[in-house]
Amino acid sequence: MQCYEKLRIFFFLFRLTSILSINQLILVGVCCSGRSDETDPYAEVSLQPLPEYTISSDGVTMTCITCTDRGHIFLAGRDGHIYELQYTTGSGWQKRCRKVCLTAGLGSVISRWVVPNVFKFGAMDAIVEMVVDSERHVLYARTEEMKIQVFSLGPNGDGPLKKVAEERNLITQRESNYGGRQQAGAPRPTKSSIVCISPISTLESKWLHLVAVLSDGRRMYLSTAPSGGNNGAVGGLGTNNRRPSCLKVVTTRPSPPIGVSGGIAFGALSVVGRSQSDDLSLKIESAYYSSGTAVLSDSSPSAVSSLLIVNRDPSTQSGSLGTGARGSRALRESVSSLPVEGRMLFVADVLPLPDAATIVQSLYSELELCGFHNSWEACEKTSTKLWARGDLSTQHILPRRKIVIFSTMGMMEVVFNRPIDILRRLLESNSPRSLLEDFVNRFGGGEAAAMCLMLAARVMNTETFISNVVADKAAEAFEDPRFVGIPQLEGSGALSNNRTAGGGFSMGRVVQEAEPVFSMAHEGLCLCSSRLLLPLWELPVFIIKGGSGSSDAISEDGVITCRLSVGAMRILEDKIRSLEKFLRSRKNLRRGLYGRVAGLGDITGSILIGTGSDLVSSDRSTVRNLFGSYPRNGDSSEGGSSNKRQRLPYSPAELAAMEVRAMECIRQLLLRCGEALFLLQLLSQHLVTRLIQSFDANTRQAVAQLTFHQLVCSEEGDRLGTRLISALMEYYTGPDGRGTVDDISNRLRDGCPSYYKESDYKFYVAVEYLERAAVTSDSEERENLAREAFNNLSKIPESADLQTVCKRFEDLRFYEAVVRLPLQKAEAADPAGDAFNEQIDAGTREHALSRRMQCYEIIINALRSLKGETLRKEFGSPIRPVSQSVLDQSSRKKHICQIIQLGVQSSYIFFHEYLYRALIDLGLDDELLEYGGPDLVQFLQDAGRDPTHEVRAVSSIGSPISPMSQSRVPVASYQIKYFELLARYYVLKRQHILAAQILVRLAERRSTEAGDTPTIEQRRQYLSNAVLQARSATETGNVSMRGAIDNGLLDLLEGKLTVLQFQMKIKEELEAMASRSEASPMGSNSTPNGSSPDNGQSSDANFVHAVREKAKELSVDLKTITQLYNEYAVPFELWEICLEMLYFASYSGDADSSIVRETWARLIDQALSRGGIAEACAVLARVGSHVYPGDGAMLPLDTLCLHLEKAALERVVSGAEHVGDEDIPRALLASCKGAIEPVLNTYNQLVSNGAILPSPSLRLRILRSVLAVLREWAMSVFAQRMGTSTAGASLILGGPFSLGQTTVLNQGVRDKITSAANRYMTEVRRLPLTQSQTEAVYRGFRELEESLLSPFPFERL
Repeated sequence: MQCYEKLRIFFFLFRLTSILSINQLILVGVCCSGRSDETDPYAEVSLQPLPEYTISSDGVTMTCITCTDRGHIFLAGRDGHIYELQYTTGSGWQKRCRKVCLTAGLGSVISRWVVPNVFKFGAMDAIVEMVVDSERHVLYARTEEMKIQVFSLGPNGDGPLKKVAEERNLITQRESNYGGRQQAGAPRPTKSSIVCISPISTLESKWLHLVAVLSDGRRMYLSTAPSGGNNGAVGGLGTNNRRPSCLKVVTTRPSPPIGVSGGIAFGALSVVGRSQSDDLSLKIESAYYSSGTAVLSDSSPSAVSSLLIVNRDPSTQSGSLGTGARGSRALRESVSSLPVEGRMLFVADVLPLPDAATIVQSLYSELELCGFHNSWEACEKTSTKLWARGDLSTQHILPRRKIVIFSTMGMMEVVFNRPIDILRRLLESNSPRSLLEDFVNRFGGGEAAAMCLMLAARVMNTETFISNVVADKAAEAFEDPRFVGIPQLEGSGALSNNRTAGGGFSMGRVVQEAEPVFSMAHEGLCLCSSRLLLPLWELPVFIIKGGSGSSDAISEDGVITCRLSVGAMRILEDKIRSLEKFLRSRKNLRRGLYGRVAGLGDITGSILIGTGSDLVSSDRSTVRNLFGSYPRNGDSSEGGSSNKRQRLPYSPAELAAMEVRAMECIRQLLLRCGEALFLLQLLSQHLVTRLIQSFDANTRQAVAQLTFHQLVCSEEGDRLGTRLISALMEYYTGPDGRGTVDDISNRLRDGCPSYYKESDYKFYVAVEYLERAAVTSDSEERENLAREAFNNLSKIPESADLQTVCKRFEDLRFYEAVVRLPLQKAEAADPAGDAFNEQIDAGTREHALSRRMQCYEIIINALRSLKGETLRKEFGSPIRPVSQSVLDQSSRKKHICQIIQLGVQSSYIFFHEYLYRALIDLGLDDELLEYGGPDLVQFLQDAGRDPTHEVRAVSSIGSPISPMSQSRVPVASYQIKYFELLARYYVLKRQHILAAQILVRLAERRSTEAGDTPTIEQRRQYLSNAVLQARSATETGNVSMRGAIDNGLLDLLEGKLTVLQFQMKIKEELEAMASRSEASPMGSNSTPNGSSPDNGQSSDANFVHAVREKAKELSVDLKTITQLYNEYAVPFELWEICLEMLYFASYSGDADSSIVRETWARLIDQALSRGGIAEACAVLARVGSHVYPGDGAMLPLDTLCLHLEKAALERVVSGAEHVGDEDIPRALLASCKGAIEPVLNTYNQLVSNGAILPSPSLRLRILRSVLAVLREWAMSVFAQRMGTSTAGASLILGGPFSLGQTTVLNQGVRDKITSAANRYMTEVRRLPLTQSQTEAVYRGFRELEESLLSPFPFERL
């Protein structure tokens, strides 16, 4: 069923059904048929009851019915609830129609069916009216007790009904305000009631949503937004998307005055007078409101009932308060009284016919100011919203508004006369001039002139034909200076304004320069033209239907079509051409100011755009005849009062010429617009998507974004119009034989000659060769035809549309034409070489350069197509290369190389640079380096050269380090690619030193833009490649490069790489430090700042920020090793990295190595604070192995050993940590990479120096460590002998050292270990400690000695 399309007809039917059958709801089918002449599609209406869609009302009387545009039918019952009539096609046992209560809860349902009606004591507030706001998706309901309820239908109008607000004291609030102004002793007014509610469209107001008409004629305007005013949440243009949340009164308009009629009325409308004894207050029984018009049924005491019709007054007449026309029109209303018999029951708008409504919707659907937001509304209904804009701006396209009034006595139709209808009546009835003058005064000279112009040109929407008499009178009025005025200077007729009331000159007022002010005829032409072009001018010509692409890119599955329908464009074209034809006829007949002045000569002649001397000297009498016979608004009287005439900048003849020139420009614009509309209609008839399928992506995007004013006025629009005509010609001259060039040329020449020129005809003749080549299967014939086409097009390169032609040559794989034709056109477009002439104007040079680049871009597009070519399978292609197949990768590369070679062979150096840049942008780097011309190196050097620091290729290898001093200079982002290619070129030519120098500069470059900072990893990659190139130069053994290698280039590069690795490590440590500080709940235990590591005054947030900033600095640029040490590593206590940098720099700044010892001490203390002895031992083993072996200064074993032993003793005594006897010795051995003797010597020095170890407990601790070292020594010797590791030897012997087993040791090593064990046993006995404390250590040395002195034989190593 198509119930949702014609639901407006059901309103009346449901009302009848509710009256006739209170127990049933019957759905009635409506069938409409039109007349044979197709003038009225609803001429006959037949009704058919649908028994399957009949349901019971369950004893509830339905009071009103409404529906939404999506097909939802809502019914209001006398029980105060809202029901929905749900209907489907039905299947199986399911019912096709049912009634669902939307506002009752579970308790209400139980009480309705379980509790008898006798126990229901509360009175029900029945709903008497429901209206739907289709734009905001809101349902409003009015009850008998004058409550207004607001229900939301969801964001899209298809959601569940949800009550959001209910207000019952709206009238009480407003009447209290009016009561305050009531005079004393006056009778108290009767309490008002609400008789009608109606939604307000968004076109009328963005912040008022509902109007309620009261019984006394007042109209309350309500809003469902939470706050009021234009600056609140209700105001603005975005309120249409806000959901309703409340209901409140924003403003109230008083009742219309009785006995007062605004505007000029014709026909049966008249004012109903009343005697003074009658009560002048209104008593409204029923009302209707739609699109700014209110119909009120007044039943106040009088002889005859009347209908008050209130709408906005379109005239510009206002009071003497000096308010603007815009504000006065918004507040003024015209009130008409119509006597009727009976009581008004229902009012409905007479909607336009479907064809006319479709055209209106097509024209204005994209304009936000027209309020066409709901796509579900029927076009007949949405088109009526334009009535709310007023008659002045819509009377050229909309018919007269009609309403049908149903009353108790019958039905009548009321027709609203528009201002242009009033003017037409005045002209038809030969009304006196005073009425015409009054009409001009009411609506303004500009609007009156526009209406005269529409009547004269017959562009208004009317049901009857405009006679020649009316058209001629309208033309005369349009040209009559007494109505439209004359062009004059602003202030020339009111020079006394600068004088004071006493006649003296006011020195305090600025005398403004007089500006030309054209007549109302010019303003009327502008108004008429702008209203005709409103639905076109700033809107796109084409739209994309379907597809998934965004607005910025055309989707592959989208269909491009004209935004307007063919019928709408034909209507506009007819009106625009009629207006232009009228102006041209007045010009040819030399009627009026425009016709007489413009008819003197061509618009491009000296009459209109010259100095005006010819017009002043030869045709002064003509202007005098035009203006001299009429008074000029009192100018003559004012001129006589001045003894000295002021000299004006323009004479009357010059002003007339200026106005006529402006009107002629408008006529030319209208002519161009008419041709553009004709072209668009022709394109729409041939399916735009099919025509533009051969366009490249950029051209398709430009077509999709093309606006009408660009198509009419811009060079880009003219180019796209020519391109579309070219596609249309291809469609007609294609292989399917749809026509010839002459067939379509005649239509284009007659309909749009400014878009289709004679030179285009010659171009399309040459295209026929390409068409023949496209359909042939013989490759030799195809090539001959393509060459013939190339030879013909070479003769007219400046007029050829290379965008299309070269694309066809690409399809034929004839790339010689693709390269040579654009180069020839570039030379033809700039024969003098202005693009390279620095002596001429910059604008001229840029224009010539842009024209050349447009030609060059065609060649580049061919490269792009080859690089990413895909098989085109779009339907309707005019070129079908039947014998062509998709190119494989080798063929693509072959054609790419052919294009590059052809381009390099040309003598145009500028094109070489353009080609090289395009190849780089396309990623064809390998082809560029392989097939580039001899100027490629110079191009790469120039493109990568900085304006202030030029970097040139080193011609001599004798000083390879000198470019390094210039490496830390700013390098822009666009230069990086060129430097990288230059480096690759040098590598390809085996010039490794030059490549290394370029890579070093890239690694050490300074950024010039915010987003152009290279990462540290990128810098490391550049330096690594530079080192690789330097090593490659060493391995090649080239004698010319030996000097550079001898000068230390490789060592320098490796050093830079190491320093960069330090920087990367510091950055990682700082980022980890910041992350730990942010993650730690108590913050950093020791939060060093940038100046003092021990300063704990700064907060955690400041510390984290400082660390982040330092890490960011390391990401921006390269730092020296001194900067890394002093500014980053030391301030943030990165002692491990400090030791590595000192070792790398071979630091020897002090004799006693105090810096190194202090750094080690801080590193060990830091490790102890973090993880105790275990962490300190791990750090010692890791860092010590990096700096060992050396001169001994970088690894002070004595300091480290003593520091760790003291810390271990303190932690063991305090019980903070358990430290094994082997932990510290093994860490020292690991730092020395397993060397036993340096560690043992260190312990010997500590044990022998009593001053260093004054504490017996500390000496005992150290002797335990010595025992562990000796055991490790013996175990390592055994492991070496067994061919395993120390750990493996320990496992073989069953533990760290098995006393029950002996090993075959070297005799010399055994003697050393035995002697040391004997000596240390003596040291143990000397300790002033108890035997229980020293017994274990003493026994360990003795067992070690005895195991080594066992009688097992051994071999001498």
